[in-house]
Amino acid sequence: MNNGSNEKRLTVIGITMGDAAGIGPEVIVKALSAGSMQEKLRPVVIGDACVLENTKRSLRTDLELVDYSATNSPVENTVEFIDLENIPEGIVSGAVSATTGKAAGQYIEKAVELWKSKDIDAICTAPINKESLATGGYEFPGHTEFLAHLTSTSDFAMSFFAEKLRVVLLSTHLSLSDAIERVRKPAIVDLIQFADRELSKLLKRTVSIAVAGLNPHASEAGKFGSEEMEEIEPAINECIGQGIQVSGPYSPDTIFLRGFKGEFDAVIALYHDQATIPVKALSFGSGVNVTLGLPFIRTSVDHGTAFDIAGKGVADESSMKAAILLAAELAQIS
Repeated sequence: MNNGSNEKRLTVIGITMGDAAGIGPEVIVKALSAGSMQEKLRPVVIGDACVLENTKRSLRTDLELVDYSATNSPVENTVEFIDLENIPEGIVSGAVSATTGKAAGQYIEKAVELWKSKDIDAICTAPINKESLATGGYEFPGHTEFLAHLTSTSDFAMSFFAEKLRVVLLSTHLSLSDAIERVRKPAIVDLIQFADRELSKLLKRTVSIAVAGLNPHASEAGKFGSEEMEEIEPAINECIGQGIQVSGPYSPDTIFLRGFKGEFDAVIALYHDQATIPVKALSFGSGVNVTLGLPFIRTSVDHGTAFDIAGKGVADESSMKAAILLAAELAQIS
């Protein structure tokens, strides 16, 4: 990829553009306008050139878009892209659309294809809109399940990295009542084992894991619920017996702050918002979504398409920048 030179090969990060009606194109252009990033990695945007050009003009950036070629070396102040030519001119920002949903799905498919052909080393995704994705013909609740399907991955989990806090989720996009039904010993054992294996592999060391309780104060020995005593504690004890460094259940109102301060390498969260509320409260803008279990590194922003501010030029690119950098960092050590 470095055209025969003796320069160190940069890690190639494929960045999917996300839903073109959302803030994905904007945060990508803003993140890549910081030239220092291209010194650490080689970003390649997978999307539609017309959308990126319009975004670039509206933001008044002097970045130049150039076609990606694996045999060429990146040039300063350019952004390489792969144009799928899926989006017509004149799309409406901030609106659900089958056109942008279908295009977003095709960006994801193309990124996996490029990884399989070794043209990129890792994938970083801008946000998609689930309604648009479904309207466009893709029946997946999100990136995690879509990427798992494309790679025939059966054992995977959503996680968030926010500085020293790493959170792994037992369940994701479920109603709270359905999520509570998932809090069972076999599922918790499986997740602790999975988190121990995947994070140890990713971080290249043995990790320590804390498990959050489900009920207030982790039920205080059964005063506020039975799940801790009947499901969570037995799961933890079984994993301790297997030599895994895991402890808990801890009161969910304090354990995430303890993880953020570095007391544990990761915290197991028992449902979606139990994870995302502390992550976004403690590190909004720098938190990164990481899919564990895939055959490649995949990171994403910790926010959605933000249709309410799409096209206004006010979106914060911090999480996109953090996600791109983390993808390169993890790909380099994996």
